[in-house]
Amino acid sequence: MNKIDELYHALVESNHTVVLTGAGMSVESGIPDFRSKSGWWKNIDPLTVATVDALEEDYDLFHEFYSTRLQTLGDCRPHDGHRILAKWEQKNLVHEVATQNVDELHMMAGSKQVDQLHGSIRTFRCHQCGSSASFEQFKNKESCSICNGQIRPNVVLFGEMLPEDAWNSALHHIERAELVIVIGTSLQVYPVSQLPQMTQGKTVYINKEVNDHHSFFDLIIEGSAKETLIAVDQLIR
Repeated sequence: MNKIDELYHALVESNHTVVLTGAGMSVESGIPDFRSKSGWWKNIDPLTVATVDALEEDYDLFHEFYSTRLQTLGDCRPHDGHRILAKWEQKNLVHEVATQNVDELHMMAGSKQVDQLHGSIRTFRCHQCGSSASFEQFKNKESCSICNGQIRPNVVLFGEMLPEDAWNSALHHIERAELVIVIGTSLQVYPVSQLPQMTQGKTVYINKEVNDHHSFFDLIIEGSAKETLIAVDQLIR
């Protein structure tokens, strides 16, 4: 049995399937990989910009970085892989998508049961008082109308806690899963990196780059997220 067939059988036989996605899922929609060398911005490691320190101490740099990311998102749309996961949810083959991505492409593709573990770049709030804010306020570098604080996207910055509701929901689904499919994440960011090890179910890893760090998975498929999902979906049809 080849690996695509094996994933197909695991999917149709599972009573509770969770999909965990990372940047590799969004790359095929044209969104640069945050953590890759080619994804570096102005020769600055984004890991030094996506921080509370940058927000509080160099807001101009922080604002420019996230404005650039939002601009990049402008023309990006969900690809066939996103749409297939949404269709599988409708067919009761996928019961939960937990994602590290902040682009909302899963929801745009039609997935309903999505936990955004790292927040959303498409919504905004005041960093100081937490009040909701608009894209226009952020774009124009306006201060919060309530407390005069700085406006930021609703993303989880390095050093911040994950959204409690999203984390608890993802953990609940992972713990009862019979199948966990991890797509397009290097699993380098804690605590999301721990999730695949918290299931008693079968684990599958799909990514363009695979190394020894991923050896604990039951099934490893090296390749495109989109093409892999298309291949499995053709068997389901």
